[in-house]
Amino acid sequence: MGIDRTRAVFLDRDGVINRAVIRDRRPHSPAGPGDLELFPDVGESLVRLRDAGYRLVVVTNQPNVARGIQSREVIDAMHQVLMRALPLDEIRVCPHDDADGCACRKPAPGLLLSAARETGLDLAGSFMIGDRWRDVEAGRQAGCRTVFIDWGYDEPRPRRPDFTASSLTEAVDWILSQPEGAGG
Repeated sequence: MGIDRTRAVFLDRDGVINRAVIRDRRPHSPAGPGDLELFPDVGESLVRLRDAGYRLVVVTNQPNVARGIQSREVIDAMHQVLMRALPLDEIRVCPHDDADGCACRKPAPGLLLSAARETGLDLAGSFMIGDRWRDVEAGRQAGCRTVFIDWGYDEPRPRRPDFTASSLTEAVDWILSQPEGAGG
């Protein structure tokens, strides 16, 4: 049987792929490529998902671009590092802030919906892994099953994720244990 590349695992970046910078028990983005610290289990976890036939799509809010704190060039340089180091298919970025009212800033599902439309993904057979309520809500609105990696941040928790994990490895174990096509 051939690999079905119509299913995806959408992954948030900071707190899922790489360590977030924690200040006052709240997550923040690394300042640049030299500050990216990949989680030790990320490479193996992504290979397992890829080998199971999932497209791997990072969907990340990067409001520091709109806030004038980070340039798009710095964000792109970080993503080049990730694309070289990991078996990712693509990285999609929302550079907006809440006040911009765009359709791509999570919790809006725009990044996931555009990926599905442009690459023929089956959202009901796909998953969204995130470490914040915005990630889980975007996945829910897109029709994906959702996994919340709980780092104990001092912020609101997501409503009804399909699974709560303590690491990417645990999230991937759960995803790979799910029956194919059992959309949520």
